[in-house]
Order: sequence, then structure tokens, then C-alpha cells
Amino acid sequence: MRNYEIMFIVKPDLEEAAIKKEAETLKKVLTDRKCKINEEKAMGQKELAYEINKYKNGYYFLYVIETDNNEAISEFDRLARLNENILRHLIIRVDD
Repeated sequence: MRNYEIMFIVKPDLEEAAIKKEAETLKKVLTDRKCKINEEKAMGQKELAYEINKYKNGYYFLYVIETDNNEAISEFDRLARLNENILRHLIIRVDD
């Protein structure tokens, strides 16, 4: 099994329910492809280091997952790129 850390930032101008829905949608992409989510953190709204698309803040989320399915990681990456409500995302493979 490979371990990954996935962090993404959701636009701050969405309603709280919409922000949670975005996070759940991306989580479902992973769980539907048999990824084991070891840790899930909603880190709240934080100031960005630099402005992204005229936004100075964003809602941060972190997932720590285990999987052997590279397709799950690729699909998460693809959907995060297409989603207009996701400002940035980062997927890091963690070596044990």
C-alpha cells in the first residue's frame, strides 16, 4: 500500500454547506475506488500566501490515504483540476 497526503483549498465565498459538499464529493472519489482514508482534517479558513484568482483566503482540507490504486489518485487530480470551486490541490506520496 502507498500512502498519500492530499490537500486542497476551496473558495471562501461559498456557503458552509457547499464547502462541505465539495469536500465530501472529493472524498467519495477516493472511497469509491477503495482508498482507505486514515485521517481527514477540515483545517478551516486560512489566509493564502499569495492571491489566487483574486481570493486572499480559502478553506483548507487534508486527507491522508492508503491505496494501491493509481487510478483513484489520477481521477482525484482530474476532478480537482476541473472543479471551479477548488482553488488549488496538492497530492504528495509519503514514503514510509
